[in-house]
Amino acid sequence: MNALYKLINYRGVQNHNKRSRLGSSAILSVLILCFMTIKVQAAVCYADPKQAYEYLLAQENYETQAREQAVVNINSASEGELVTLDGIGSSKAQAIILYREMFGPFTSVDELEKVKGIGAKTIANNRARMRVQH
Repeated sequence: MNALYKLINYRGVQNHNKRSRLGSSAILSVLILCFMTIKVQAAVCYADPKQAYEYLLAQENYETQAREQAVVNINSASEGELVTLDGIGSSKAQAIILYREMFGPFTSVDELEKVKGIGAKTIANNRARMRVQH
């Protein structure tokens, strides 16, 4: 009887291990499928270093233009977004955020003049890129 009990337990353990392995292999299969569906961006390769350099310069110019043309909502912009404005550095961006937190949202772009260090010239240089949205 004891031998029969051991045999039943042994087969139960084997079946349990098969199920565990099946579960593990199913999870592994799902992970492999997930990784296969991820798009991979390959870097552009150039035989001539001059072409590669020109490509990098063009990419940098494109990114700079996109950043300089982006409209900034001064009521919700982060410090990083505010420093993209002409004449606004980290300390002025922090001053804008502090003013906004203390006195509430700006009602117009011209109200930025109330922030220490920001004058009419800075506002005029950035007027096309600044918005006031609540």
